[in-house]
Parts: sequence; structure tokens; C-alpha cells
Amino acid sequence: MVTTHNLGFPRIGAKRELKFALEKYWKNESSRDELKTVGAQLRERHWKDQAALDFAPVGDFAFYDQVLDMSFTLGNLPERVRGFHGDALDNYFRVARGRSAQGEVDHSACCGGVAAGEMTKWFDTNYHYIVPEFDANTNFSLDPSRLLEQLNQARTLGVKAKPVIIGPVSYLWLGKAKDDSDKLALLPRLLPVYAALLDYFTAQGIEWVQIDEPVLVTELDAAWRQAFRTAYEALSERRVKLLLATYFGQLQDNLELACKLPVDGLHIDAINARDEIVKAVAQLPATTVVSVGAINGRNIWKTDLTAALEWLEPLHRALGDRLWIAPSCSLLHTPVDLNSEQKLDAEIRSWLAFALQKLDELNVLARALNNGRESVAEALAANAKAIASRRASPRVNNPKVKTALAKIDASLGKRASAYAQRAEKQSAILKLPAFPTTTIGSFPQTPEIRHARSQFKAGELDQAGYKAAMEQEITRAVKEQEALGLDVLVHGEAERNDMVEYFGEQLDGYAFSQFGWVQSYGSRCVKPPILFGDISRPKAMTVEWTQYAQSQTTKPMKGMLTGPVTILNWSFVRDDQPRSVSCYQLALAIREEVLDLEKAGVRVIQIDEAALREGLPLRRAQWAEYLRWAVESFRITANGVQDDTQIHTHMCYSEFNDIIASIADMDADVITIETSRSDMELLDAFDHFNYPNEIGPGVYDIHSPNIPSQEHIVNLMKKAAERIPAERLWVNPDCGLKTRQWAEVLPALNNMVAAAKTLRASV
Repeated sequence: MVTTHNLGFPRIGAKRELKFALEKYWKNESSRDELKTVGAQLRERHWKDQAALDFAPVGDFAFYDQVLDMSFTLGNLPERVRGFHGDALDNYFRVARGRSAQGEVDHSACCGGVAAGEMTKWFDTNYHYIVPEFDANTNFSLDPSRLLEQLNQARTLGVKAKPVIIGPVSYLWLGKAKDDSDKLALLPRLLPVYAALLDYFTAQGIEWVQIDEPVLVTELDAAWRQAFRTAYEALSERRVKLLLATYFGQLQDNLELACKLPVDGLHIDAINARDEIVKAVAQLPATTVVSVGAINGRNIWKTDLTAALEWLEPLHRALGDRLWIAPSCSLLHTPVDLNSEQKLDAEIRSWLAFALQKLDELNVLARALNNGRESVAEALAANAKAIASRRASPRVNNPKVKTALAKIDASLGKRASAYAQRAEKQSAILKLPAFPTTTIGSFPQTPEIRHARSQFKAGELDQAGYKAAMEQEITRAVKEQEALGLDVLVHGEAERNDMVEYFGEQLDGYAFSQFGWVQSYGSRCVKPPILFGDISRPKAMTVEWTQYAQSQTTKPMKGMLTGPVTILNWSFVRDDQPRSVSCYQLALAIREEVLDLEKAGVRVIQIDEAALREGLPLRRAQWAEYLRWAVESFRITANGVQDDTQIHTHMCYSEFNDIIASIADMDADVITIETSRSDMELLDAFDHFNYPNEIGPGVYDIHSPNIPSQEHIVNLMKKAAERIPAERLWVNPDCGLKTRQWAEVLPALNNMVAAAKTLRASV
């Protein structure tokens, strides 16, 4: 009989219960016990949702991030949070966001906040994790309390538990050495802690442990490959069985290595690496379980179950009980329940599967494999009908868009003049001081904004009333910026629910869910739009709002757009054509908006490409092709403007040093990037690369409630000036400010403007 299991389940709740519980706790509006109760309730509900599985994951639930959870399990806490009062959860949130709750017993009441841990993208997803920190003196000590608490709860509920942990080699790979030490030198100190953890699982009566080693789908040098051999040989004396889980890509040159590790099962992502399954079966020992990720854990399209059975059935005949099936990766990256979507277009809805529906698909596959297709004939017929409907739908393909794509040539992506000539013209028009100040685009989404939007969507507020409410908020944002003394202003994006969804709602080829939330980090959830067809722009999307904002001030006003690569990477993208084709379609649509803004007199236009780095293939050998079409798409979007129009772009929370040449090739006049959490380490690339244009290294970590001091900002900018000529530096936050409150934003920006004035006095 085939065994079914899941690698992980969305932790936020179908109604974002975890988000709201976290934010109440952080505001001191609820207790620690109340927060933990919500966590326990969510785990119970999610295990019930997975009751049909042979094994359900335990330990995949986190109050902020699963990598941060592993750091605490391994006793790897940054020195700056050790010894503070409060329990482990207080320190957990201090690492995650700079402080815990706002209560009297919190560390912030006596000593102020601490620097939050660095945050970056989880492989090529839009999920962010807190980067583990190491140095030459790092030691590890086991704290299994989190996992034991969840296992005890699961046991009480009768869950057949499969604990989920991050493997030792991936844990080291995901972290960052804060000195010049070699992370791999820590492996001998780390492995005894893992061995002790596996012993705890044995004592708990656990049969299988899922140990995630996703770095096996990346390019590894000889030292990291040897680290795998060393690690799993050291853990081979265990009494619990290990299922080694890989996902997000192909094993390729690591396939033989993975097959020879002394583990009891190997999970392979069949969405990305189906061809490797037969190769793995041939190399694995005859007793090793083969887990196949047959359902796409990262996208929301229905699985073609009949097609899946065509290749699963021969595999099942060959492997018998050794075959396990699962989603390709954790379902963390998908919304919870399609049944919540009552307003979604019925035809498009019939093409989709969220997390719960993916588990239903898994169950159908298992029943077909175990009992024959006739046992699930009705389910297979309904699935085949939906698959055929999507393939034949005239709503998916637009001949006019195809014609426009065919006309793309290199000239669309070229500015008329080189940066040096453009910069002179822009300077003459904008008349900005040294170290010009700006923000990244959004300002706080206040309760008033959310209330007006909710009323408008419910039909309780008409278009004129909604427009008046948003204009009032835009006026406030402009006046606050003028009072602060910022040099280039933004309209604050009051009218935008999300930087991708807002544009998708106005583009043909997109559909939208009501409750399709996925976690981006901590309490931050996003609702990716569904890109189901060819993309076109029926009308202008931002011009009217930007013009209104400009009418409120004589200072330059930035037009704010999201770039094609980010819209693509932060959407649920159609899987029936190459991603590059969809990206070019988006580029042509956003290009029209750029040109309309310029015609309206907007002289500074920011085109955010926060997700450019995120979309990189996991193997460097495949980077060149992705960067070719991604950079070309940005250039098509941005470069139709005149020389005196200044183009900005923004990127956040990723490592850019290895693609800095491609970023330069985008030829934006100004790029703003996150650098405050990394203490300007992300500017190391400029030690060896002469970046030609202007750059704004973020100096205000907007994902933390901590307010940076003027001195701190000055020091960060001085570090930046060691690498970038001062005359080409801007001063700005790391990212947009929509998630913060005005009470935090105003003093932080005031310090930022004061820091810029101090810097100007020194040049």
C-alpha cells in the first residue's frame, strides 16, 4: 500500500488567526498564554485537516519562522539577546523583530530594543527566514521543549506524528558567519545536538523523522558534499528512521550523494525532478523508502491526476510499500482552503486547488494506486473535466497580446543616452541636495484607510466617497513629508491593498481570491493574484493618484509602480507557458503606465523589483538565462522615457552581491536596497564592482519597531560612502512603511533627515 504524508501545512490559519494573535500580543493587548492557546488551536485544526494522511507533520508550526525555531532548538541565540529577563518566547521575538511585546516585563521597558536578526528569502520563494548567526566561538545546546510540546499535543489528539526538522548541513548553509570563520568548522559541535534530538524522538516513540536538506538541490562544492557524508554517518547509530527531504529543484550532480547517505527514505520533488525518480530508485538500497512529491506545493493549479497516475502506477508496481506520495514541498506556500472562495469566478475556481484540496488530490492518487482507478472514477472524471476546461478556455489566450510580444526588439530596452548624460539633465530639473532623502513608497495603512476600503468593497461607500477618503490620506502623507523635510516625496499608496494585487486587479489576465493568504514572514501575509491568462492593461492605473499628490506640493513626487519581474514572482503564475513569456507581457503593460506617468509630468518614477533576486534558479548554471529575460523585461518597462525622467528601482531582503553586474545592466538611474539589518554588508560587492549609477542603501529597518538614531544612520551612510562616491548616495528606509505606525515612522524619518543634513555638512 502506498503511504501518504505531508511535508508541512500553512500555519497562519484560514482566517489569518495567527497573524492577528501575534499582533495583539506584540501590542500588549493579549497575554502570552492567549497567544500560545491560539497556536495550539491552529495546530489541532490543521492536524484534523490532515487526518486522512498516514503521517502528519509535527514541528512545522512556528510563531514566526521555522529556521528561527531551529536556531532556538539548537541553542544558537545571538549574544545580544542572552541573559535578558522573560521566557524563551520573549527572546524569540527579540531576534525576529528587535523586541517582544510592549509589556512592562519586556526587555524594551528597561534597556530598549535589540538589533533584529537578518532576514532573507527562503530559496526561490517569497517566504523570508531569520538568518542563523555564527562565529568561531559558536556552541550549540539542545532545547527540545518546542518539539516535545507539539508532540505531546499531537499524541493527545491521536495524530500519527512525523516530526519535521531542518537538517544540520542545510542549517549551517542557511546561516551567516559574523566573522571570517568557516561555518563548516562548526559541524562537529552541531552533530551531537542533532544526535541527542533524535534520541528524544526515539524516547517519544516516534517511528519516522522528516529531516529537510533542501540545499541538496543547489550546487555544492566538495567540502559541503563531504559535510553531508560526515553528518549522516555520525547520525547513523540512531534508532529512529530518517526521511531525507529535498525540494524546490533537481538533485542533478548531488543525486548519487543523496542516494548513498545512510537514511531510511528520500523525498524527491517530482514537479521539478520527475526524471530523477527512476534514477534514484536504481541507486537507492532495496529497503529505502522513495517519497515522491507528486502534487505541486507551491502553485494553486489543479493536478492533472490522470497524467500523474500514468507515471505513478509503474513506480508503485516496482516499489510496492516503499512508495510514499506527498506534495512536492511544504504547503506553507499555498492558501489554506479554496472552499472559502465564494466570489471567485466559477470557471477559474474550477481550475484551482489550495492546501486542503491538494491533500484531497493526494488522497485520490493514493486510493487509485491502492485500489485501482475505478475506485475513484468519479473524482478522476471531475478532475479531467476541469483540466480540459482550462486548456480550451478562450479567456486564457489573447491574440492581440501575442502580436505585441512578437514585435519586441532590443530598441525597447535602451535609454537614449548613457547615465552620465542623463544624470546632468535630471540634476538640472530636480535640483536635489547632496544625500537626497526619500522613502520607498508606502506610508502606514491606518485603520481609517482600511475602514474606507472595507466600506467601498462592501458597497457601503461610493466611488466618490472612497476617492475623497484616499485623497485625504494622500494629503496627510504629503504634508507629513514636507514637514519632515524629505527631498523627493511619495503619495503614500493609501489606495493600494498590496503592491502586486493592486496592479493585478487592473490588468486583464488576472483573477483574485478573497482569502488566498500566504505567509511572507512573521505576521506579514500576502494574497498573491492568480495569473491565468495573457496580460494587457486596459487603462491607466496610477496616473490620477500621482497627479493629485503632485498638486499638493512643489517638491518632486515619485510615481510608484511594481515591476514585471516582481509581479510575476509574487503571483500564482500560469504553468502552461514559460515564465519569461508572462514576464514580457507584464513588461509591455507596465511600460504603458510608465509612459503615461511621464506624459502627465512625473519626472521621478520608481519601478520596484523587490523579487528580482528571489526568482533566480537555485543552480548558478541556470542564472544567465533567467537574468537575461528578467533584466530585459525591466528595461522594456523602464527605458522608453526621456533622459530627464529619473528611473528608480527598489530591491529588498536578498543577497545581491553575486548578481550585481545584472543589476547594473538594468540601467536604473537610482537603485535602493536593504542594508540596515546586514549592517551594510550587502555593499561588499562594491569593493570589487564599480557600480555606475546612484544608490540608496536602506538605513531604517522597517520590519522592526525599533527607531534608528541619527547617529546610527550617519554611521551606516559613512560605511556606504567608503564604497560608493558620496555624490551618488541617497538616504532612505529599507522598504515601504505600510506595516508601521505613524508614531514610529515620523521620529525615524525625522532622524533620517537630520542624518542627511549632518552628512551634507561634512562634504
